[in-house]
Amino acid sequence: MTPTPSQPVVEPAGFGALALSPAMQANLVQLGYTEMTPIQAAALPPALLGKDLIAQAKTGSGKTAAFALALLANLNPRRFAVQALVLCPTRELADQVTTEIRRLARAEENIKVVTLCGGVPLRNQMASLENGAHIAVGTPGRIMDHLERGTLDIEALNTLVLDEADRMLDMGFFDDIATVARQCPKQRQTLLFSATYPEGIAKLSVQFMREPITIRVEAQHGSAQIQQRWYEVKNSERLHAVSLLLNHFRPASTLAFCNTKAQCRDLVAVLQAQGFSALALYGELDQRERDQVLVQFANRSCSVLVATDVAARGLDIAQLAAVINVDTTPDPEVHIHRIGRTGRAGEEGLALCLASLDEMGSVGKIELLQGRESQWHTLAELTPTGSGPLRPPMATLQIVGGRKEKIRAGDVLGALTGEAGFAKEQVGKINVNEFSTYVAVDRAIAQQAVQRLNAGRIKGKSVKVRLLED
Repeated sequence: MTPTPSQPVVEPAGFGALALSPAMQANLVQLGYTEMTPIQAAALPPALLGKDLIAQAKTGSGKTAAFALALLANLNPRRFAVQALVLCPTRELADQVTTEIRRLARAEENIKVVTLCGGVPLRNQMASLENGAHIAVGTPGRIMDHLERGTLDIEALNTLVLDEADRMLDMGFFDDIATVARQCPKQRQTLLFSATYPEGIAKLSVQFMREPITIRVEAQHGSAQIQQRWYEVKNSERLHAVSLLLNHFRPASTLAFCNTKAQCRDLVAVLQAQGFSALALYGELDQRERDQVLVQFANRSCSVLVATDVAARGLDIAQLAAVINVDTTPDPEVHIHRIGRTGRAGEEGLALCLASLDEMGSVGKIELLQGRESQWHTLAELTPTGSGPLRPPMATLQIVGGRKEKIRAGDVLGALTGEAGFAKEQVGKINVNEFSTYVAVDRAIAQQAVQRLNAGRIKGKSVKVRLLED
């Protein structure tokens, strides 16, 4: 079946207009969900009627709540069987989706959500599935693995969600998605969400969807919200230009996009050599390395994260001060997606874009999509501001031991503010993973904190602590 013509985007309205249970409405009020975002207003009414959807919307637009509310409305909590399956491109996105579904599911008693991704032992996931689950969220490879082993039963499935389908296609998951979709019951609802609309989306919809309604939310950002500045560069000065931008604007946190892994590695080497706290995120990192990079960037221990589009997909970093497009992407929708990561939640954002003469064709496509001309500036305008190199305010300590050892964030905070003698204000974000715990501390006390924690105890036990160097 071919998709129906795009539906007009509905003006945002309150969630009270939707056919949701009183308990769910009360939970939404408690969570502070009052007005629907454009994608929620457009997608939820047909989704709640059981229609298949192809919804085009960027990360941060509220799409997770749009599909989560639809699949929860379709769920029978008394039936302990997997009734909804959400496929995501990365483990980070799967974790974010699981967290959001759990928050929204609080209105119902005992809705169990399991996350099924690579990088963690299969046996733990098998045990979770054996105990019964209503919703499974995961990456295509690991979901296929469970289906092949017979540890994931989807006979009772009534909703299949493909989240960030364009990135799953970019990452080569078309065949995996097709394999999973073929094993799902024919009489089901399929909800497909994507930031861009590549060829493979139409191919997926024709094969696995029933008369889908297509919804497109305009991929635009208010010019007042994001200040976008363009700089013409020669290829030979591109990496140095990133240093000039950072020293001039001094953003607290920057996501720098490169088109290739090699460019990512080269830029990080240049930045680190100049005293910047910079880390790279690209496809070849193993899950542990990836987790460490993301933790350090999210907790303000790293000033610059350099990434490819595929590696950065699914990241939702709060209060991102700037995005630097080190290379101009040939896909104008990807450009919109990149810069839309800054200037969120009413904050002002900065998008700094570098382009060489041979990239001007791509710049023209971006201007067409944005409906406005680019503002050009010269590198000569950039002069260092502030004193000394740009350094992040925090540093990250890694503690050996996590959820497996029953460590909680409160235990770590207690150890630092109790026996170790630090002020609560000197401790930042604490992330407890399965086998490791990461804690951000004021950079000035980092070495001292390592020594005191190594000499002290957490939950009555000695621990090994080290400083993660950026």
